[in-house]
Amino acid sequence: MENLDVMVLRTLRDWRRAGKRALLTTVVRTWGSSPRPVGSIMALAEDGAVVGSVSGGCIEDDLIARYSHAHGKGEDVPLGAPPALVKYGITADEAHRFGLPCGGTLELLLEYAPDASSLDLLVEQLEQGKLMQRTVTLATGAVRLAEAKAPDELTVNDTELTNTFGPEYRMLLIGAGQLAEYLATMAKFSGFAVTLCDPRAEYRTAWSLPGVHITTEMPDDAVLAFKPDRRSCVVALTHDPKLDDLALLEALQSEAFYVGAIGSRRNADARRDRMIEHFDQTEESLARLRGPIGIYIGSKTPPEIAVSVMAEILAVKNAVTLPREVEVARAKEMQQLLPS
Repeated sequence: MENLDVMVLRTLRDWRRAGKRALLTTVVRTWGSSPRPVGSIMALAEDGAVVGSVSGGCIEDDLIARYSHAHGKGEDVPLGAPPALVKYGITADEAHRFGLPCGGTLELLLEYAPDASSLDLLVEQLEQGKLMQRTVTLATGAVRLAEAKAPDELTVNDTELTNTFGPEYRMLLIGAGQLAEYLATMAKFSGFAVTLCDPRAEYRTAWSLPGVHITTEMPDDAVLAFKPDRRSCVVALTHDPKLDDLALLEALQSEAFYVGAIGSRRNADARRDRMIEHFDQTEESLARLRGPIGIYIGSKTPPEIAVSVMAEILAVKNAVTLPREVEVARAKEMQQLLPS
């Protein structure tokens, strides 16, 4: 599955190209618990078609009833009308009616009939892998596009809103096999573009998952060609030091948000020892290397292991502190408290 934001924007562009009235909705602010984070987008066509989401469904239903002509309903908004800010869940009764969690409030920006040419340019840049900022002037709905240097949170003030889109998250898997196939499947439906590297022809013959870019380069060369950035992760799955170690070392020199390798704790310790002894690494330079990878769920089978690994990758992506990291931090604190 492709990046959700790109899919929403492409669909909205196609609707506008076809001359349909359509609405772009952006989550601007949240208070208390909220189903979708700030920056989430949804597009609504005049016939009631929806792509993306801003809540668990009830707010979408209300927007469809108010702004589409499905089932003979819908308000006519004049073409060229400026964007509007609306809030849902201001009172406990309203929060309950719209299915928001206790105390939850959402503020949305509604853009009526966004310009198709601007959407076309934005989608074109995102499809080329660029990180883009889209700034909306609140008084008029005028849009400015600019290439961004780094991912950023949505910002809004009295005059304009800026949201950053793309590029999609990417995953590089080292080593084909059952586990890689399950992990790639989960990564794809989580919005990652997946690349598989395995120079071993005998391992690639059974690969059957479509939509994955496959490279036969040596893994360290594949990492260099992949050019991991802050929206990339590199996962080594071969259990073969000749393939995994050099690729992991290259990945650790990059901005990848996650670098890890499959294996037992004993294998992970042996890997670190090899890298320190033969590749001039230190405990500090290997601090970002994850292994054994995966959140502990008692997994035994390849699909269960893939679930645990994907869960850890998503936790790191979403800046969630994992139990193992809490234990490590506590151990370091205790060590600092001990007399020297």
